[in-house]
Amino acid sequence: MTVADLSVPESARGGCIAIGNFDGVHKGHVGMLQALHQLSAQTNSHSVAVTFDPHPIAVLRPEFTPPVLTTIEERTSLLKNHGADEVVVLPVTRALLDMTADHFFLDVVVGQFQAQGIVEGPNFHFGKDRQGEIGLLRRLCDAHGVQCRIVEPVIDDEHMISSSRIRELLCSSALAQAVDLLGHPYRISGGVRRGAGRGRTIGFPTANLSDIETLLPAHGVYAGVTQIKGRRFPVAVSVGPNPTFGEHREKIECHVDGYSGDLYDERLSVDLIREIRGLQSFSSVQELVNQIEADVEFARRSASDFL
Repeated sequence: MTVADLSVPESARGGCIAIGNFDGVHKGHVGMLQALHQLSAQTNSHSVAVTFDPHPIAVLRPEFTPPVLTTIEERTSLLKNHGADEVVVLPVTRALLDMTADHFFLDVVVGQFQAQGIVEGPNFHFGKDRQGEIGLLRRLCDAHGVQCRIVEPVIDDEHMISSSRIRELLCSSALAQAVDLLGHPYRISGGVRRGAGRGRTIGFPTANLSDIETLLPAHGVYAGVTQIKGRRFPVAVSVGPNPTFGEHREKIECHVDGYSGDLYDERLSVDLIREIRGLQSFSSVQELVNQIEADVEFARRSASDFL
């Protein structure tokens, strides 16, 4: 059985590849990409990061699909920023997932990518039911003249850096720790929609984001930065309901400090840097205004290195 043509572009053939979900493109992934760049230089070829869309679990067991940390577009950009000459997104189908490990290696790695080398982490699995492991990968590479490099995991605080660990931190109001493991701010992107307009009446207009595809951090107020028309601005972001005004619907409200234009129906990306505080209810509007002023000042200080 041969899987359907994956439409691997000619520019991605004949190089060195690294295969993975690469969700978040965190420090562990960056270590792989550095090793990939070194191997491609040694083989006088190019480096190719191979990722998947959707996540394989979304096809196998959709009820257990983890929320993504990066959109495919952002993932591709980050992979290239960290040294990948080419990024190929494999469409995940049942046929692809039903390939045995040997078949996947021969048909995809050797046949369609024509890989000279491959770089993976020690926990890499491939083929149906994840039956292929590093030992088999080494043997297949030796048999088919493909250079193989296995990189050690990147450890932080005695734990391996992983996408699942970063998701846990984001959901535990530990955004600053998540950002540290990522090695870059955590981005959320959404369309700007009209809200109640209450922020404008108290001097802090907000852009209300909707249709966000990535994992939202835990309810709270966060510091971030955004870029609008080539200029970067600090942002104070509230994720969750507004208890002061008795609103229980989850909202993502962004006050872009120093920007006064109309963002309605635009798509806004905000790079979150760290948490400011949890959500709370205030006894008066003035008390809320005082706290927002402090939040915005905190966001300005946090964003200063990114402006």
